[in-house]
Amino acid sequence: MRIGELAREVGVSTDTVRFYERSGWLPPASRRENAYRDYGQEDVEHLRLLIDLRRLDVPLEDAARIAGWCHSGHCGESTAELPRLIGARRADIADRIAGLRILDARLAGLQTHLDRSSRDLPMVEVDGPCCEAAGAVAGSLKGGCTCCTSAVSSQGVLSSTVPASMNPV
Repeated sequence: MRIGELAREVGVSTDTVRFYERSGWLPPASRRENAYRDYGQEDVEHLRLLIDLRRLDVPLEDAARIAGWCHSGHCGESTAELPRLIGARRADIADRIAGLRILDARLAGLQTHLDRSSRDLPMVEVDGPCCEAAGAVAGSLKGGCTCCTSAVSSQGVLSSTVPASMNPV
């Protein structure tokens, strides 16, 4: 089968197939007399596994290692390693979700602060933020603005603990 047929079979572009082959993550295809690549069913299965693992957000090197083990008949190693990789991905996702929840709570608190209908947003002193809105944003990164910190913190909306991955500083 030619490269276009392989790409269609797996649901990727021919550029993707070439990338994986050039990077060494897909074994080089044999060549026909006309120099066209010639792929077999084992290449389809190898690339399909590699692409499916990547769609599960498994890092490329790990996905390539697992697909390579299966392609070379060492599926026992794949079967042993895959649960560990999946567990690590789930832990990463849980951390990202926790960070996003903290970020959402901070944004909700800031939005509440800025949406107060009676709030006038006058210019603030020259040495500080340019206006109260900017001060509130800066204050939310430090745990809350001075006018809302006690009210918002008691409700648990703003948190001063931010995972390193979510900290913009």
